[in-house]
Amino acid sequence: MSLALRLVGVLVLGLGWAGQMLRWLRVLQREHYEASSLARFLGRWSAPQVRSARSRTPGRPVTPSLVLFVIFLVTLLSGTLPLVVAVSALYGATCPWGLGLRGRTSPLVWTRRLGTVAAGGTVGSLLVVVLGVAAHREWWGGSLAVWTVPLTLDLAARVLAPLENSRAGRFVEQARRRLDQVHPRVVAITGSYGKTSTKNHLYDLLSGDGAVVATPKSFNNRAGLSRAINENLTDGTRVFIAEMGTYGPGEIAALSAWCVPEIAVITAIGPVHLERMGSLDVIERAKFEITTQARVVIVNADDPRLATWPGRLTSRVVRAGTGEDVDVRVREEGDEWVLDVPGHPTQRAPRVVGVNVTNVACAIAAALEVGARVEEMAARLRRLRPVANRSVVATAGSGVMVIDDTFNANPASARAALDLLASLPVTGRRWVVTPGLVELGAEQHRENMAFARRVRERGAELICVGRTNARALVAGYGSEASRVDTREEAVARVRAELGEGDAVLYLNDLPDHYP
Repeated sequence: MSLALRLVGVLVLGLGWAGQMLRWLRVLQREHYEASSLARFLGRWSAPQVRSARSRTPGRPVTPSLVLFVIFLVTLLSGTLPLVVAVSALYGATCPWGLGLRGRTSPLVWTRRLGTVAAGGTVGSLLVVVLGVAAHREWWGGSLAVWTVPLTLDLAARVLAPLENSRAGRFVEQARRRLDQVHPRVVAITGSYGKTSTKNHLYDLLSGDGAVVATPKSFNNRAGLSRAINENLTDGTRVFIAEMGTYGPGEIAALSAWCVPEIAVITAIGPVHLERMGSLDVIERAKFEITTQARVVIVNADDPRLATWPGRLTSRVVRAGTGEDVDVRVREEGDEWVLDVPGHPTQRAPRVVGVNVTNVACAIAAALEVGARVEEMAARLRRLRPVANRSVVATAGSGVMVIDDTFNANPASARAALDLLASLPVTGRRWVVTPGLVELGAEQHRENMAFARRVRERGAELICVGRTNARALVAGYGSEASRVDTREEAVARVRAELGEGDAVLYLNDLPDHYP
């Protein structure tokens, strides 16, 4: 092979490799650098695409990635070197088809950690090339380096994790010292869902009772929690509200070891992150790590799994919910919330549409534990607002009623959002636009089928976005379900076809690193 052809081969393979690195680094960053996440997403992007009777997108029984991989194997085995290089470069530059370099919802942000993982992945790719050279198959090695980028990045993330944990430990120690200096009352909140809403409601209920600090947004892991403390905790802070999340056993225990909760709140146990954690029993045990050092534990008594825990804890337990056998009860009565706490007069407040009543009960229970008075709750409940992108109802300029429930939907919130859609005073059509529910492990197909079936039973039309859950959604709803590739296409259809008297529920909005 001439020098010119060699240079061309190196150039095209290099460009293909760079395209793969940019795509998969973006996915890895969005998945919080979790080792093995890229292998999981590679499988998702390689899966065939389903077509429904009303789909505006043709189904693909075989994806472009799989087609190119088969061609690559054939040319590799036949020894057709130029084709091996060309197919590898084409794959690197274009695949997975639909996974963009820049991204609509999750653009690549160059950080120190990203640079470290990128360097590690580059070393891994170079090792693949070196192995090819050692076997006198340098072009095979270069081509395989393109195809194996997700695997080398996964490996780099795994190898570098201890280094990152060590570095993060310095910020944790700083946060621990800050907590010791300020000594606020710590309320820690966890749950499969409802924790961010409950945290925000508690913050609103306590505002005006002295300095209250809550972790911002969904800062609920070690890095986010330590950052929130180091940047926001000031002298005089009376209450610190800490949201605690987990992707696996031991994480909340580690958080609680240095951010020790006086009051722990558990909002729900459900199949969120079931894909990572394996079973509901594992999820339940992981969430209850928050109770180890807590003086008071507040549980959502409406949750069947949580209802059994009061007798199994040594801490004092406060049961909050909508039922009768609870310590703090909030129920809906028409357009009002009715608050009942034994020994206190009943309180009433206007119900806020889109705010989950059980989360409100848990927040009130926590507020009372840190010193708020029952008699003040009615006035303070007026402050509550739905969390952004969670069951927020608005009317568009066209007259269409819109429910925005696009943030991290789960089976329970999906049912509640569908109930909200059914309750809206509309005379026309009801649409549900959704990519479905994710991170439900073995239950994901069944849960999405069940949700789609409920959509049909409620008389709403279903538009499936993307292909992550399209097969399950179409199976549950029927072939009359519509399918589009992107949320933008769905929004365009809503604007073109719906008008005054109609309603649409936007349920979930997956980041664009999902197919």
